[in-house]
Amino acid sequence: MSTENLSTVKIKTEKKVCPTCGGAGWLRRDVPVDHPDFGRALPCHCKVAETRQAALDSLRQSSGVVHLSQLTFERFKADGVGLSAERKKNLRDTFERARKFADAPRGWLVLKGGYGCGKTHLAAAIANERLARGAPVLFIVAPDLLDHLRATFAPTSEITYDERFETVRSAELLILDDFGAQSATAWANEKMFQLFNHRYNAQLATVITTNRDLEDLDPRLRSRFADSSLSSIATILAPDYRQAGVDTRGSQLSNLGMYSEMQFETFELRGDELKSHVRDNLRRVFNKAKDFAEHPAGLIVFTGAEHGCGKTHLAAAIANKLAQNGDNVSFVTVPDLLDHLRAAFAPGAVASYDQRFEDTRNATILVLDDLGTENATPWAREKLFQIIDHRYVSRLPTIITTNWEAEVDPRIKSRIFDLARSSVEEILAPSYRTTHRRAEMKNESAPRGRGRAR
Repeated sequence: MSTENLSTVKIKTEKKVCPTCGGAGWLRRDVPVDHPDFGRALPCHCKVAETRQAALDSLRQSSGVVHLSQLTFERFKADGVGLSAERKKNLRDTFERARKFADAPRGWLVLKGGYGCGKTHLAAAIANERLARGAPVLFIVAPDLLDHLRATFAPTSEITYDERFETVRSAELLILDDFGAQSATAWANEKMFQLFNHRYNAQLATVITTNRDLEDLDPRLRSRFADSSLSSIATILAPDYRQAGVDTRGSQLSNLGMYSEMQFETFELRGDELKSHVRDNLRRVFNKAKDFAEHPAGLIVFTGAEHGCGKTHLAAAIANKLAQNGDNVSFVTVPDLLDHLRAAFAPGAVASYDQRFEDTRNATILVLDDLGTENATPWAREKLFQIIDHRYVSRLPTIITTNWEAEVDPRIKSRIFDLARSSVEEILAPSYRTTHRRAEMKNESAPRGRGRAR
C-alpha cells in the first residue's frame, strides 16, 4: 500500500477530538481551595455522552432485543395494509395501548393474535422504547428461555440454574415472546408457572405475546392472565401482514373458486312455484344475506330441513361479494377442513397443523359449509368447537350452513344458535332440485301442440 493510501486510511479512521477536553475526557474546575470540586476530575460532556451510550449498548446487549432494534413504534404500520375498518381500528387501538404501556410499564400486557399480525413487533417496540430511555428490559422467546434454563444443568455451564432463573423472574420489565410455542412437558409447564406466579405476586411489569387461547392454558396460568386488576389482554384481529396485498382468499384451504357462479344475481327466488309464506321467507333470508355482505360482523347461520334449498348458494354469494370487495375470504366445507387438519400431521405435510388451524381460526371472513358432526371423531368435534368458539368470542365474521336434521355437538349449537351474537336464518323452501324436476316432468307430460302452456 502506498504512503498516500496509508495517509487516507489514517484520516478516515482518526477520531474527532473534543474541543473542550482535548480528548482527555475529564476536566478540572477552576474553583477556590475550599470548594468541594477543588482538585477533582470531572467528566467532560463528551464523556457523559459516551458513558451513557456505553450503558445503553450494555443494556441492549443484555436485553435480548439486540437483533430487533429495527422494530420500533415509528416503523409499525398502525393502520395495517388493506384492512377493513373494524380491523384497522382494532390494530390502531392495540398500537396505542402498547405505546401507553411503554410510557409507563405497569401490570401485564398480553398481546394475542395469529401468525404475523404484529405481536412481536409491538413487544419489541416496547423494549426498544424503554431501552432508549435507559431503562432495563429483558426480552426473550419462550422456547429459548427453557433452552437456556436446561443448559445451566450442563457441567460446563458458567452460570447456575438458580442465577439464570432469578434473573428472568425478577427482571424489572420482562417481555416473553411466543408464549405457548414451547414444548408442553410437565417440567416446562411448572417452570412457566413458577415464573409467572412470582411476577404476579410481585406485580412486576410483563409483556406476553401468544397465539394461544386462554382456554388452552394451564388453569393456574389462565387465572393470572385473566385477572383484570393486573393484566390487560389485547387481541389483534389483523391477518398475517406478510400476506397483505396477496389474493389468498383467506387460506390455502379455501375452495371458493369452485362456487364462482353462485352470486346474488344468479340466486332464484322461484316466483310462483312457492307458497306465499315460503316465498316471503326466501326473500327475507336473501335480503339478510345481502345485508351481511354489506356489513359483515358476527355469525350468520343458514339452515333448512332440506338439502339444496339455497343455503350454500347464499353463503357463497356473500363470500364472492366480499372477495370482489377485496376482503380475504376462506370458504371451506367442514368434512374437507377436517381432512386437511388430519393430513397436516403426516410426516411429509407441506403445511403444519398449527399453521392450517390458525389460518382457519383467524381467517378474515370464514365460511363453514355443511356443518355436521354426526360422523366426527371426538378429536374432530373438539377442533371444530375450538374454531367456532374462538370466532364466536372474538365476533369474527363467520357464515355457517347446516341442516336442522344434522347432529351438531351441543357446545357448538350453544354458540351458533345464540341469538345475541348470531343471526339464524331458516329457509323453508324445498330443494331446488326437487321442484325443478317436478316442473320438468310436468312439462314432459303436457300435451304437445297449440294447447301446451308457454
